Amino acid sequence: MKMEVDWTELPAELIEAISKKLKFYSDYIRFQRVCRNWRLSIPKTPNHLPPQLPWLMLPQSQSQSQSQTHCAFFNLSANKVHLLNLPEASLRSRHCGSSHGWVIILDETPAILLLNPLTRVKIHLPPLSSFLNVVSFSYFDIGREYTVASYLPAGAGDRYNCSLRQMRDSFIKKIVLSSSPVDKDYNFFAVAILNQTADLAYCRNGDQCWTLIEGMQSYSEDVIYHKGSFYAVDKAGLITVCDVAGDKDKPRVSIIQTPPQFGGDMQYLVGSEDELLLVTRYLDLEFDFEPHQPQLVYRTTRFEVFKLNWCGPQWERMRSLGDTALFIGQNSSLALSASDFPGCRADCIYYTDDYSESNYDDVYGEHDLGIFKLEDGSIEPLPCYPRYSHFRLRWPPPLWVIPNPC
Repeated sequence: MKMEVDWTELPAELIEAISKKLKFYSDYIRFQRVCRNWRLSIPKTPNHLPPQLPWLMLPQSQSQSQSQTHCAFFNLSANKVHLLNLPEASLRSRHCGSSHGWVIILDETPAILLLNPLTRVKIHLPPLSSFLNVVSFSYFDIGREYTVASYLPAGAGDRYNCSLRQMRDSFIKKIVLSSSPVDKDYNFFAVAILNQTADLAYCRNGDQCWTLIEGMQSYSEDVIYHKGSFYAVDKAGLITVCDVAGDKDKPRVSIIQTPPQFGGDMQYLVGSEDELLLVTRYLDLEFDFEPHQPQLVYRTTRFEVFKLNWCGPQWERMRSLGDTALFIGQNSSLALSASDFPGCRADCIYYTDDYSESNYDDVYGEHDLGIFKLEDGSIEPLPCYPRYSHFRLRWPPPLWVIPNPC
């Protein structure tokens, strides 16, 4: 006699054990929606999930019909756009990074905000006015609210004034986190690359101000958190390792002397399992024939990828990434196994525009982003972002963001 099984009545411990085998956030959501018993048997927030395939946070355009309180995110796996209510990420704000699923937001105030787009949880970092080279700040000095020193320490160089908007747009290049701010009882670190002084500064959760990392020898192009330390790279591929978790007052800094890597226009660091990769981006000038008049713009032409050989040490050229896909831009650089995610291509670099200030603030033209195939050097547009579309864009430019439900 055949007996039917009532799957809704499975034991709670078995349901939870099955849920922990799921790797994708979308599958976990579907699992929760099977029935009330399954939903109540598993945690509302899945803390076991590995890093997810990033969504592309899209800029707003004048043609968008939705409220300016909403942001659009393109999901590569599902090939669809999600609209999320994020009034904090309005057109008056700037995104100076995304890290572990959190977007770092600046607006026309001194505040630096961490925002999780999925949970809408917000955490404040120390404000812009707390950096060592910010001499003074006052809302009453309209149009010149900040006084900033051109060199550190603050008394060593010339001083200049910045407006709220200028400070928002140009003071910080990028901010990277050591971990998700809700992990390990909010015990996390943040490192900022400063545009004007070419310095790195850091803070830990609970700090009231940013602390300069001393011992940096050159301008930092990019920074990542890898194997317990922050790694920064300069234009020539020189690596600086910063251990900010040890001595609270003075981080330990060491230099990895590698032969110079000249020729590229931008450098990125990527941690790929135990490997440290250097991605060199090459740009070229070309005319963008938009509807009103041609504009001379930068556009990416190719990438080169290197792996750090610690015996030397030296950078070794990689001709293939194998099953790996890289995601670079204003985000914390990321490496993923492409075969784990539908819609993700192996041996490719997914890149966004993180350099062209001329592409911001209501100008015609397109952002420089696409998919670079390392095998043959070809570039394809992203499905949601056809090249040469000539629609009017507003900043902030597109940004890779890992969907993080925690």
